[in-house]
Amino acid sequence: MSPLRRIGRQARRLELHTVGRVLLLSSLVGAVAGMGAVVFQLLCQAASHALLDGLAGLRMEGPAGEVALFARTATPFRPWAIPLVAAVGGLVTGLIVQRFAPEAGGHGTDEAVDAFHRRGGVIRGRVPIVKTIASAITLGSGGSGGREGPIAQIGAGFGSVLATRLGLDERERRILLSAGVGAGVGSIFRAPLAGALFAGEVLYSDPEIEPDAIIPAAIATIVAYCVFSLRFGFGALFDTPRFAFRSAAELLPYTVLAVVVALGSGLFVKTFYGVHALFERLRMPRALKPALGGLLTGLLGLIAWRLAGDARALDVLSFGYGTVQRALHGQVPLALLLVVAAGKMLTTSCSIGSGGSGGVFGPSMVIGGALGGAVGLLAQGWMPGVVTQPGAFVAVGMAGFFAAAANTPISTLVMVSEMTGNYELLLPALWVCALAYLLARRWTLYRHQVPGRLDSPAHRGAILGGLLRAMHVGEVVRSRPLRTLSETASLAEVVEACTSSSQHGFPVLDAHGRMTGIITLAQVRQVLDRDESTAVIAHDLAQPPPATLRPTDDLDTALQRLMALDLEDLPVVDPEEPARVLGVLSRRDLLAAYARRRLEASPAAPAAHA
Repeated sequence: MSPLRRIGRQARRLELHTVGRVLLLSSLVGAVAGMGAVVFQLLCQAASHALLDGLAGLRMEGPAGEVALFARTATPFRPWAIPLVAAVGGLVTGLIVQRFAPEAGGHGTDEAVDAFHRRGGVIRGRVPIVKTIASAITLGSGGSGGREGPIAQIGAGFGSVLATRLGLDERERRILLSAGVGAGVGSIFRAPLAGALFAGEVLYSDPEIEPDAIIPAAIATIVAYCVFSLRFGFGALFDTPRFAFRSAAELLPYTVLAVVVALGSGLFVKTFYGVHALFERLRMPRALKPALGGLLTGLLGLIAWRLAGDARALDVLSFGYGTVQRALHGQVPLALLLVVAAGKMLTTSCSIGSGGSGGVFGPSMVIGGALGGAVGLLAQGWMPGVVTQPGAFVAVGMAGFFAAAANTPISTLVMVSEMTGNYELLLPALWVCALAYLLARRWTLYRHQVPGRLDSPAHRGAILGGLLRAMHVGEVVRSRPLRTLSETASLAEVVEACTSSSQHGFPVLDAHGRMTGIITLAQVRQVLDRDESTAVIAHDLAQPPPATLRPTDDLDTALQRLMALDLEDLPVVDPEEPARVLGVLSRRDLLAAYARRRLEASPAAPAAHA
């Protein structure tokens, strides 16, 4: 065989058509998500420059890796203007969202999760555009939120629209939607590996990852990250000292941190959805609720400023990454860290819970970082010989808090490492993420998550069919006693069989044991309703079975046949002698067999989830 022919054969084995298809579609999603992230970043900074800086004289500091695109205005600081600017921003956001796309309100990622599981991966084409504009106004006017929700919905929306336009099936549409989520998150936080993992992990509350999404999401995220970084620069989002894990004794204060962030995440989730429920019950036009939320957010910012006696407490507004950046270098006092952590919970709940538009990952990073910094400072006072870098607790706290709040321990661990450019803390971060995740299994910020693939409407049919196809009719009917009737059985005997057996269909046999027909409960009820003569015998009632099964038929085929005929059971016959009945297969027996097989195949549920 010639070398060229051998190369051609190997190429066919590599399924280059499939590879090219996945590469092309995922790259398209990534390119658009990356450009969407660029536009969203520009809009956020422009809105903040015009509204917060231009009208209130408040310039929000960002992380070290983020370059300010606009020079500071000459507007003097006007604290009284902050609540007004936030209220007007909320009003504009509410009007835009309610007019064009109500689903663009809230924190975005949860809507993408819901679309994956329950809506066949469908997101309306206008949603990404509305989400971009509404979120930029909310965040730029001082509303507390993050960027991952909007950009996740932007990427997911394009993936969904692209799949729909190309006429792809539901499975491929869901995959491109997930790839868009990962691309958006990975690009705007400059964390491509974490973005790919997040796309598959955020769908489930159990420690499970959507396998179909990982490779497309990885390709999309790499492209999106490169597109975004070509405009804003490569590198980590935060600047950090050289942290290190030097002693196993440090695991003790890190264990305390895990408990603190787990409890803090529960408080945040409860506060967030509690405030959301209050706004839902509030009797006022829905479009006006974000305005009230913005007003409350601005007032809470002023209260935090007065309580802390430090203007840096205003980081409870907008993104708030300045506090995290300073805390990583140990430049934030304990009291300010606690005020920012509590204030950020409340302002985010008011801004997003009222119907404003923004994400919850960013605020979670700030809250977790502030709580981590507080634990680090206290631990340094208690164990100065062990805890020498309290700033390290900021980075680990960021990871642990969101891992607990969102049930995403692996992607969050990687994301914080990529955002800080520091991988020396992987061990303590893994420790804290694992413990916090186990402690916080009862709550989640993403209420549309499902426990695992078996619980997802998107997969339930395929998984059920796969397990059923692995089992056969003969395995089930062997353990089930068969009740038959002779052709000469009286009506009384037929009724007795119906009342004493769980079967719905009874094979009628002739003198040689061959099936001549079948009697169903429905037929017997009709005879009794007509009050026919007791002279009726089984031979008179028997009708040919609408279908039969063979022992070699798989259970998926059996279930489809039962459902198509709307029957509870069907006779199972000998393939060699179709008149010889071997048993009866019912829906109940079929599903019981499936349940047993699923229990045998599944590992025991963790105690924390019991």
